[in-house]
Amino acid sequence: MNPINFKLNGKDVSSNSPPATPLLDVLREEFQLTGSKECCGKGECGSCTVLINGTSVVSCLVLVGQVDNESVVTVEGIGTVDMMDPIQQAYSDEGAAQCGYCTPGFIVQTKELLKNIDHVPSEDEVMTALGGNLCRCTGYSKIIKAVQVAAEVKLKDQKVEMNR
Repeated sequence: MNPINFKLNGKDVSSNSPPATPLLDVLREEFQLTGSKECCGKGECGSCTVLINGTSVVSCLVLVGQVDNESVVTVEGIGTVDMMDPIQQAYSDEGAAQCGYCTPGFIVQTKELLKNIDHVPSEDEVMTALGGNLCRCTGYSKIIKAVQVAAEVKLKDQKVEMNR
């Protein structure tokens, strides 16, 4: 069996797992990236969301063989405790993470939402974009606010960068 080669959080990696192994299992067990969580195992909750080539997918439904020569980014690739991404900082500042189980999936999904946005999204835009992610602890208002705050920071940073 040939190794499966892909870029994981910016680094070239290889997996010798069978190609039909769920990507989520490979991330957690082989690479010890435990930010993505298995909650439903059916692609319905979004807790295991990762980016493949910049597009969000639920990693419980993706086979590792499907990411050969692709780029995978997990929540660990977005930022760390020491160097938080503005999205992670906004989630923390706004109290959008309660138990934290679903938070990584929301953060990854938010990263995709804010990638090409040029405005602060409305509540409806955020709810639509994050619709595949479920949280059992919050009423979503803090999550929506965190996304909007992260968008404000992104737009402000872009403006500063343009003025340099």
